[in-house]
Amino acid sequence: MVRDMTKGSPMKLILGFSIPLLFGMLFQQFYNLVDTMIVGKTLGVEALAGVGATGSINFMIIGFCMGVCGGFAIPIAQQFGAGRYSELRKYVYNSYILSIVFSIVLTILSVVFTQSILRLMKTPDNIFWHSYNYIVIIFAGIPTVFLYNIVSSIIRALGDSKTPVIFLVLSAVMNIFLDIWFITGLKMGVAGAAWATDISQFVSGLLCLIYMNKKYDVLKFQKGEKQIHRQHAINLIVNGVPMGLQYSITAIGSVILQTSVNTLGSVSVAAMTAGSKLQMFFACPFDALGSTMATYGGQNAGAKEVNRIGAGIRAAVIVGSVYSIAALVVQYLFGSYIALLFVDASETQVIAMTHTFLIVNALFFIPLALVNIIRFCIQGMGFAGFAVLAGVFEMVARTVVAFTLVPVFRFNGACMANPCAWVAADIFLIPAFIYCSRRLKKRFGIG
Repeated sequence: MVRDMTKGSPMKLILGFSIPLLFGMLFQQFYNLVDTMIVGKTLGVEALAGVGATGSINFMIIGFCMGVCGGFAIPIAQQFGAGRYSELRKYVYNSYILSIVFSIVLTILSVVFTQSILRLMKTPDNIFWHSYNYIVIIFAGIPTVFLYNIVSSIIRALGDSKTPVIFLVLSAVMNIFLDIWFITGLKMGVAGAAWATDISQFVSGLLCLIYMNKKYDVLKFQKGEKQIHRQHAINLIVNGVPMGLQYSITAIGSVILQTSVNTLGSVSVAAMTAGSKLQMFFACPFDALGSTMATYGGQNAGAKEVNRIGAGIRAAVIVGSVYSIAALVVQYLFGSYIALLFVDASETQVIAMTHTFLIVNALFFIPLALVNIIRFCIQGMGFAGFAVLAGVFEMVARTVVAFTLVPVFRFNGACMANPCAWVAADIFLIPAFIYCSRRLKKRFGIG
């Protein structure tokens, strides 16, 4: 079901859109957690560390793919908000073509250079091949990442956040069973977890595509619309590449940080792995709010309803702040117990370090909420370049922590990387949003 977000209560619309999206993201993070849990419990701390050591480069490459797809959806959301459905379909077709091109190029480059990147990151020898065997298969599955994310992004651009969730849940369930079968049954090691992810994502993407083509009349192509249009392609790239780069630029700081953490040994890497996986799970509401605001900002910018965008920001910040406080309480009280999902109770050092990581990060969840809400909204408004600059601020902050705090405070210093990055991004994003709002008002002649 499509949803017009240019009319009605911003709070009601944002909650109604983000809650189904949140469930989808929770399931996505859940099966990522299952990957890690099964690896840690069945293959040991070294295998867990091996998978974890790939987290930053995984985010850099796969995050770029997801960002590009999200950026492609922005012109589609704008055309939907403006009621220009023929233009919308032209953008959809061109996004398909560009997704195919991007997926082929990125797959080849990432697979070829995987080993070199891991060496540059100073991946410890005892976990190196665990890391390589996992991440090279993930990179080989980049076309499946594009398949699911471009289709789900298009559907969300139409205001439907529920449908992608259904197929994501199916994918999550399939991933869990494949994990167990490949890792414990077929004894495929960490490679089994990677294959399970690729296969599950392909199935969910394919089913989502079939459903979308049958269900949404607004996406049924008319004569002359299935053509490569230079201007449409350029506009998609202008929105998609910066949005992808914001993930990659942010991830560069994470790669530098991971390189620094790798020098601390496999125990620190394992604790960072467990902590990061759990933190991403707890951060799902912020990701859901961000994706919601991209669609909300895009539709309202297309409809020239600039004042509604500010009202939407305020509503999203209230929701994000309330959740941040609740998440901090849960992680403070139960963080050590949650860490037992990844390692045996005998790994007391890993558990204690994971708990520390969770608390330090949760203390700064409100700044994280602001990062996601404002950055994605700005992208939806059509100012993708500002999102890239926000990523630069995050990258610089994580890099500074890696070179200054980690050598002195070791793992505790690494725990401060994310909070410093979020605060740095907010220092830029808050005035950037004010500027972008004024630009839109001037463009539309709004006093």
